[in-house]
Amino acid sequence: MTKTELYRRYSLFLCSVLINAFSIAVITKALLGTSPISSVPYVLSLFSPLSMGQYTIIMNFLFILLEILLMGKKSAFEKRYELLMQIPVTLCFGAFIDVSMNCLWWLTPTYYLAQITTLLVGCFILALGISLEVKANVAMVTGEYLVQVIAKFTRKEFGFVKVCFDATLVLISCTFSICFLSSIEGVREGTVIAALIVGPITHFLNPYWRILDKWLTASTPRRDTIQNKNYPIVITISREYGSGGRLLGQMLSKELGIKFYDKELIELAAKESRLPQQYIAENEQKVSTNYLLHIILQDYEAPIEKSLSSTDALFVAQSHIIREIAAKETCIIIGRCADYILKDHPASSIIKVFCYTDLDDACRRCTDIYHSDPDRVRSEIIKTNRARISHYQHYTNEKWGEPHNYDLMVNTGSMPLQTACHLIAQLYKEKANIRQ
Repeated sequence: MTKTELYRRYSLFLCSVLINAFSIAVITKALLGTSPISSVPYVLSLFSPLSMGQYTIIMNFLFILLEILLMGKKSAFEKRYELLMQIPVTLCFGAFIDVSMNCLWWLTPTYYLAQITTLLVGCFILALGISLEVKANVAMVTGEYLVQVIAKFTRKEFGFVKVCFDATLVLISCTFSICFLSSIEGVREGTVIAALIVGPITHFLNPYWRILDKWLTASTPRRDTIQNKNYPIVITISREYGSGGRLLGQMLSKELGIKFYDKELIELAAKESRLPQQYIAENEQKVSTNYLLHIILQDYEAPIEKSLSSTDALFVAQSHIIREIAAKETCIIIGRCADYILKDHPASSIIKVFCYTDLDDACRRCTDIYHSDPDRVRSEIIKTNRARISHYQHYTNEKWGEPHNYDLMVNTGSMPLQTACHLIAQLYKEKANIRQ
C-alpha cells in the first residue's frame, strides 16, 4: 500500500468517524434511547458537569488501558501503532459528538412519530458511516477494537462477545440512571431498534462504495495488470447441486492435464484456520438460518478479515488459500466463491463457469451417479442450492448465478458434460495462445 493510498484510506476513515459521531447525536436527540456504546456517557452527562462527548473520550481512554492489560506487554508493543491510533480517533469522535449535539439544538421532536423518524434517520446515517469505515479498512474504533481483544483473550467469537459487551454497557447505564436519576434514561425501544436495523442497512450499503475503489487505489499500479502474462490460467466452476459441476471439473483436469481442487481445499483450510476438517466440510457453505440471531451476532462494523466468528474465519482462510493457489499454478477450482475471490485476477488469466440444470435432471443425476436417496433427493437439492445462494450473497454481496458475473453459463441438462468439457477446454486453449 502506497503512502497516497494510505493517506486516502485514513481520510476516509476519519470521515466515517465524524459521520458516526453526528449520527449518535441524531439518535440521542430522538429521545428514544441511544446506542449501547453511547448509553453510559449519555447518562453520566445528565447528572454531572461534563458533556456526553467528554465522557465518551474518558470511557474510550479507559477502554484503551483495558486493551493493553488484556493484550500483555509483548502483544501491546507489537500493536502499539494500532493502540496509539485510537487516541486521536477517540478525541475526534468525542469532540464531534459535542459539536453535533450543539448544532442540533433545534432538533426537539415531541410527537412519537417525529421521534421514530428522527431515530430511523440517525440509524441510516450511522450505517452510512460504518460502511465507509469498513471500506477504509485501516483501523477500528476503540469500542470495536476492545471487543476484538476480549474475544481473543477469552477465545470466544466476536459476535457473542459483542452482545455481552453491549449488554454490560446497557446494564451499567441503567444502574447509574436508577441510582442518580431515579429512572432509566438513555435506554429505550430506540436502543433495540438501532441494534437490529443498523447492521442490515450497513450490509446493504457496502456494495455501493465500490465506486471508491479506483480513487483508493488509483495511485497504486497493480503488478498483476502489468505482468498478467505471468499469471497462471485458472478455471473456476460454480454449480447448482446435481448439475455435474464436479464431474465436469474432473473431466477438464484430465483433458488439460492441470490440477483439480475441490475436497483438497478442506484439508488446506483446516491447516490455515485450525478448524476441524469435519466442521469445514459441514459449514463451508452455510450461514446462520436464524435471521434475528444472525443480525445480532454479525459484525458489520469491521472488514471480515478482522472478524473472529468461525464461519468468517473459515471463509477468510479459504480465500487466502484460493488466492495463493491461483497465483502460482494453472488449475481448476470448484465452488467456494472462487469466481468472486479472484475478481481482481487478470481477465486473460481466468475462466469463470457456472453450471446449472433443471430440477428433474438434477434429481436423475444425483440418483444415478451419486446414489442419493430418491425419496429425499429433490428436497436436498433445493435445500443445498438455497444454502449456496445465501452463502454467496452473504460474503460477496453479489447474486449467485448472475450471467454477467461469468464467462460461460453451461446448461448440463441440454448439453452433455463431455461437450461442455470440450467447449471450456477450447476457451482455455485460446486464452493460452493469446498470452504466448
